[in-house]
Amino acid sequence: MMKYADLIDQHAEELAALECLDAGKLFLLNKILDVPGASNMVRYYAGAADKIHGETLKMQGEFQGYTLREPIGVVGHIIPWNFPTVMFFFKVAPALAAGCTMIVKPAEQTPLTALYYAHLGKQAGIPDGVLNVVTGFGHTAGAAITAHMDVDKVSFTGSTEVGRLVMEAAARSNLKSVSLELGGKSPVIIFDDADVDMAVDVARKAIFFNKGEICVAGSRVYVQEEIYDEFERKIAESSKNWIVGDPFDAHVHQGPQVDKKQFEKVLKYIDHGKREGATILTGGKPCSEKGFYIEPTIFTDVKDDMLIAKDEIFGPVMSLMKFKTIEEAIERANNTRYGLAAGIVTKDLNIANRVSRSIRAGIIWINCYFAFDNDCPFGGYKMSGIGRDGGMHALEKYLHVKSVVTPIYGSPWR
Repeated sequence: MMKYADLIDQHAEELAALECLDAGKLFLLNKILDVPGASNMVRYYAGAADKIHGETLKMQGEFQGYTLREPIGVVGHIIPWNFPTVMFFFKVAPALAAGCTMIVKPAEQTPLTALYYAHLGKQAGIPDGVLNVVTGFGHTAGAAITAHMDVDKVSFTGSTEVGRLVMEAAARSNLKSVSLELGGKSPVIIFDDADVDMAVDVARKAIFFNKGEICVAGSRVYVQEEIYDEFERKIAESSKNWIVGDPFDAHVHQGPQVDKKQFEKVLKYIDHGKREGATILTGGKPCSEKGFYIEPTIFTDVKDDMLIAKDEIFGPVMSLMKFKTIEEAIERANNTRYGLAAGIVTKDLNIANRVSRSIRAGIIWINCYFAFDNDCPFGGYKMSGIGRDGGMHALEKYLHVKSVVTPIYGSPWR
């Protein structure tokens, strides 16, 4: 695994370019964040591989007991198109450390880096048959993995709708274990004691980063009424400086949506928001006649029951709303079928502690956003999924616990 990580670093330029061509992701960020993050993740789990151990059990009676942590077996990983490199190693690295064999099915929109990583894995000395990449569509290749009787585990990241199908296929086949990282409609709650300029920066990045194609995107922004007007003015000004264009250009902040289907989906939600009575503060249309570029879009006058405030759009579309009290903010933040992430912006530690414990979401960022780390587990509540990626918690998904008991005769103590 250490050799694998070194090879990833050696080929960072090619991998970053493939990710840019395939997904429209920014080349510079691929090169300095995604690809180095992948190699670091492999090293992290390489370090965990020899620290998987069981426990000695204190049993009643004249018995000795202990537990073994064994690989779960053959794992099917089905990964999405928005972060192909990151998601590949979110799944593969802990599964390798746990001793599993695996089949990776990348999204049909973005298969290139997965194939390259399989090639590098072979060069690193991973035995044939341990790391396998199968390209194809979800309804064929993905369905074959989820329904296969010899697959012991499926780890899926994608939409909630497809997550249901994965669980159904697992139940209908061999009741294989399933972990899911699904959709989100994450709130960013900004309290009136916040530094407004910092809050604007947090909220802008929370939704426009990676063109909004990120499961934890902070698409619902709630601002306390005392600072709402100032925040609205500043976020509008700030969005004008958000450059949309060629993802190979180092000065660009946002590339194109991944494909025509996603491009049209985002524009339909924008049209729906206008029809429902929300007001466009900035953006709201394509950036050019060529390509799948969409202006960073901010809606005001948004109500919680509007589709743009309920559905995961997966694009650069912010719903900006106002609130009065902490209780109201908590209630509205939790008024969603999702529970993946949330952001809190405040200088008051009591507010931060209270709200972070009240929001039903798998990760809470306070005065920051997208603060991921190899040691930090990540996953959702409610319809945002089951299980955790990241940290030592991720290993649990790929291990069975076996108890071994033997009798002890004539032991001087119990």
